Amino acid sequence: MKIAITGSTGLIGEALIEGIERRGDTAIRVVRSNPGPADISWDIAEGTIEAAKLEGVDAVVHLAGAGIGDKKWSPERKREILDSRVKGTELLAQTLAGLERKPVLISGSAVGIYGNRGDEELTEHSEPGTGFLPEVAVAWEQATRPAVEAGVRTAFIRTGIVLSPNGGALGEALLFFKLGVAGRFGDGSQYWSWISINDQIRAILHLIDHDISGPVNLTAPNPVTNADYTKAVGRALNRPTLLPTPSFAVNVRLGKELAQAFLYTSTRALPSVLSDTGYVFEHETLEDALEDLL
Repeated sequence: MKIAITGSTGLIGEALIEGIERRGDTAIRVVRSNPGPADISWDIAEGTIEAAKLEGVDAVVHLAGAGIGDKKWSPERKREILDSRVKGTELLAQTLAGLERKPVLISGSAVGIYGNRGDEELTEHSEPGTGFLPEVAVAWEQATRPAVEAGVRTAFIRTGIVLSPNGGALGEALLFFKLGVAGRFGDGSQYWSWISINDQIRAILHLIDHDISGPVNLTAPNPVTNADYTKAVGRALNRPTLLPTPSFAVNVRLGKELAQAFLYTSTRALPSVLSDTGYVFEHETLEDALEDLL
């Protein structure tokens, strides 16, 4: 099986390539610069992609997009976050729609689509929330329309917090936990929907291999509150987590709007589609995931 990947240099992209090759399939990178002989080149700004190289590909996993939490949210940065997802997805969807042999499309999205919902249990049937991140996710998914209308089987992976020691929310915070200065955000009652990097990759491959389309929550079956998450990581590292993280420090580092959306929003998403289609999680509980990853 040949599987093309956009966003192949990111945390999930690199792990996905390893997972694809480990099971004996061929991973093909879709890149913007310095393409190798086996890579597919594309330029979102110019609206170009090497469509001929996508003929014969069995699946495309679309992960590309400007990092949500990499920089403070200025109006320009928010436009970049939106455009990088919508324009890139539109280009890819239109290209796949025109192929003679249409591959499966696994297109990125996020549980951020549900917004701040307290302790409400959210499945793929739940309505989108309000705010910038839900608006981005809705537009991101809608940008696949040319592919969907052309008969391309398309799944939207609504990904939660991906846990990996190599980056992301867990990897970037490890030093603070090890120093004993990590703590909950606010009162810690907000739900964090997480998934281990192992299950993230296995779930994507599950979607490629099975006849599944539409939105799919890529989250573990047991989301936790931020307070419980903080305590669990502290226990795994045998470090204290008694004091809350000062909100002023977070706001200075990330900006108030990003911090609120990224750290203080409560999203309790459940993986109904994965569970209903027979997917078996490697890490069902946060404690199991941390014991393995750390």
